[in-house]
Amino acid sequence: MRVGLIKKSERKRYLNSPKCTTYEYDHKDKDLNLSLSILNGRYPDEGRVMNTVCTEIVYIVGGKGRMEIDGRGFSVAPGDSILIKPGQKYFYDGKLETVATCHPTWYAKQHVLCD
Repeated sequence: MRVGLIKKSERKRYLNSPKCTTYEYDHKDKDLNLSLSILNGRYPDEGRVMNTVCTEIVYIVGGKGRMEIDGRGFSVAPGDSILIKPGQKYFYDGKLETVATCHPTWYAKQHVLCD
């Protein structure tokens, strides 16, 4: 069995938008994954996004900002944790560094842009 270590140099970089870069630590596990995101502004640029399958837990590592889930807005800061259930529409706005884990493993096809 492979040791569950992924070095920083092994992570995969994704440019979600000009304001959002995500680093995925792909453990090849179908049930769980981990990512680090750096946001400098609003994501998505317009509208909201939604996971159709995955439940996501987000931990705010650094920065300050605002988040909206299903029309309810709130401020977020380091040490805060957010639970996003499948079907909830959301966006982030601010300068934030977040760590997220998803169950089952996040995949792009189930992450959709909404209104």
